[in-house]
Amino acid sequence: MWKNIKGWYENHFYNKEKALREKYLDIKNHDVDINGTEFFLAKAMIPDIPEILGIERAVYGGQTPWDERAFRSELMRSDDRLYLVLRRNDWLVAFIGCSWNFNTQDCHITNVAVAPNFQNRGLGYFLVTTIIKKARQMEFNKVTLEVRMSNTRAQQLYKDIGFVEDGITKDYYFNDREDALNMTMDITKIG
Repeated sequence: MWKNIKGWYENHFYNKEKALREKYLDIKNHDVDINGTEFFLAKAMIPDIPEILGIERAVYGGQTPWDERAFRSELMRSDDRLYLVLRRNDWLVAFIGCSWNFNTQDCHITNVAVAPNFQNRGLGYFLVTTIIKKARQMEFNKVTLEVRMSNTRAQQLYKDIGFVEDGITKDYYFNDREDALNMTMDITKIG
């Protein structure tokens, strides 16, 4: 009997989850128009890591909150991670990453950064809303993220998209022990 229940569960839930992953997380590389400028959207790959680290250094004052090994580990987890990059004229100018928790139906944005000379052009908005769209397609319930307490520009962007404040994590950031503002979006309420 247990075998029959397990088989039924796998046929009705596990296969659905696998089918959703295959359908919506297999990103096809393609051109996108963001506010009148053409960019190339692609799934991040191991060879992108040096450029991703370069954006981190540019955005975080020479620091790299995540190192090469951390990004390599994330990019190798294709079943429960999704990392996207935006390129302009073959230069990586922005990236985003997220993890998928299929048990809680929670998509967590782990990283998002835009090269300084490409900020304020809608790239961050585009990447975050792309992940939200994927989470909705995957039938998830919410999208979460953390943002530095001092990063009020990013907080405002997330609020404009529909995230709400959901507490503070003390000493969250490793290098300077800054607190993080937790933010959540309930995507079940999006029409």
